[in-house]
Amino acid sequence: MASKRKKQPPASSDHSKLNRFLKWSGGGIFILLAGAGLTAFMGWQSYLQPGPLSTDQDIVVPHGSYTSTLDALQNAGVVLPGWWNTQIFLSALALTRQDGQIHAAELHFPAHVSIKQTLWILRHGKPVQHKITIPEGMTAWQVQALLAATPLLTGETPLPAEGSTLPQTYTYIRNSSRKELLAHMQAAMAQTLKEIWTERDNDLPLTSPQDLLTMASVVEKETAQPDERPLIARVFYNRLQKNMRLQTDPTVIYALTQGRLTLDRALTHADLQTPSAYNTYLNAGLPPGPICSPGQAALLAAAHPAKGDMLYFVASGTGGHNFATTLADHNHNVGLLRKQKASR
Repeated sequence: MASKRKKQPPASSDHSKLNRFLKWSGGGIFILLAGAGLTAFMGWQSYLQPGPLSTDQDIVVPHGSYTSTLDALQNAGVVLPGWWNTQIFLSALALTRQDGQIHAAELHFPAHVSIKQTLWILRHGKPVQHKITIPEGMTAWQVQALLAATPLLTGETPLPAEGSTLPQTYTYIRNSSRKELLAHMQAAMAQTLKEIWTERDNDLPLTSPQDLLTMASVVEKETAQPDERPLIARVFYNRLQKNMRLQTDPTVIYALTQGRLTLDRALTHADLQTPSAYNTYLNAGLPPGPICSPGQAALLAAAHPAKGDMLYFVASGTGGHNFATTLADHNHNVGLLRKQKASR
């Protein structure tokens, strides 16, 4: 008996299966592509959109890995926490690597800074500049104490030579060396003193820039009135040229304190007899060195004193001084001051 031939499935059935496969595959690919596109779009939006930082902040970016940088930014509120934001930040960091390395420093981030802006700041932002001001009339001990008490500086603070730092405002970045900042202050004084010494009046009884610095320091301590500094400098020069002792109280105060503290009382007659080379009641000429760091105005006053024959001055009782050319006039001014004090 002849065997029966098996039925072959119609060709149209194979084509139908293939079509269904292609449709499903195409649909899956479309879904994958659509998902990838949506993810990329959302990632791009996250990269550009304003961040969560509510106010401007200075933030310390530590040395270390990208992860430690991200941790610091997320802890400070620059970048949102979570897996998605972490991946966006790290991916953007990797994809823009050609723009430069990130820097460990204290950087300024404005409110609502985006991830794109954050990466620019990390690569190109300037470190935050802090300020420190050396007031006119500070002593070496006071300058040393001020630097030592500034928490953003590092290292030990050497005791500078008296008068060697220029009073003004300086800028520095976090973790700057105290020693290096002090050297910068001293270089500023050296340069300023050199320039002012070169342009000084040519009839001054001074032999060196150090003499000018010393005179300026005494003028600085005698008055806080800018218009009086050249007058006081003239009084001292006139006394030097007549071989008269300067008899200036700030030198006695320095002899008593060495600039380490403030004398919180009036000088006594006994104080005026303090045995010290700085005591200009006992010693002729200038003191052996500066008694503080004079500012530029006091240096200029010492280099260009006022004209006149004044030999004396005494407090006016109103914040300034009365000047006199004779002892009789000076005693009269002293009497006026005493009457004023007695009437209070």
